[in-house]
Order: sequence, then C-alpha cells, then structure tokens
Amino acid sequence: MHAVVDALGNCLRLVLTPGQQADCCQLPELLAALPQTPGAVIADRAYDTNAVLTAVAACGAVAVIPAKHTRKAPRRYDVNLYAERNKAERFFGRLKEARGFATRYEKTASSFLAVAHLLAALDWMR
Repeated sequence: MHAVVDALGNCLRLVLTPGQQADCCQLPELLAALPQTPGAVIADRAYDTNAVLTAVAACGAVAVIPAKHTRKAPRRYDVNLYAERNKAERFFGRLKEARGFATRYEKTASSFLAVAHLLAALDWMR
C-alpha cells in the first residue's frame, strides 16, 4: 500500500501494489495524480532511484529522500524536513487500528483497497 499524505497527515491518494513490486515504481503515478505540485516529496530510502529523482525534479518539487547505502555519491537532504515523514507512518498506524485492515481480512485486492479508502475517509473526518 502506497499513500500520499498532505502536511497535516490527511490521505490524498492510495495505491495498492503486489508485495513483490518495488516501491519506487509507484511514485511517478502518485505525483501525477496530485491536484497541485508539491513543494517537497518526502520518502524513505526505498524510493531512492534515479528515475524517482528525475520524476520529482520534473514536477518542480524538492526530493527529501535519504540515499541508499549502495549509492557511490550520497546526496544531501534536509533532515528536519525528513522528520515530517512520520505523518505518513502515523496515517498507516491509524488505519491499522482497524483490526480487519491490520490482519487483512479481505482476500481480494479490490475489497482491501475499498476498506483502505473507507478508513482513510473516516480518518479524514476525525
């Protein structure tokens, strides 16, 4: 599950992918679906690829993504701004308060994504 959250931690977009698919493949699609250009894209190390960095630069945002340990030339990033990534982690924590979501009672991807959208809407109304 991939999510885009705003500065307040409210969900803007959810995408469900298979577990074996790389995280970085979804970022260009998530950025393209946003209604306005973000000022910064904050993501974890899994999103540190040249394609992701190019997509973030193309949309006019700043990439706040720590470099993977395998990168030969580590990039610098704003550590204070990277601390804001916890809002996405807290969003997933709020979704997992629902036992059915945390244990994935729904067997099909479409029904699991529907439950995730429902929980995100309920979280938005809190």
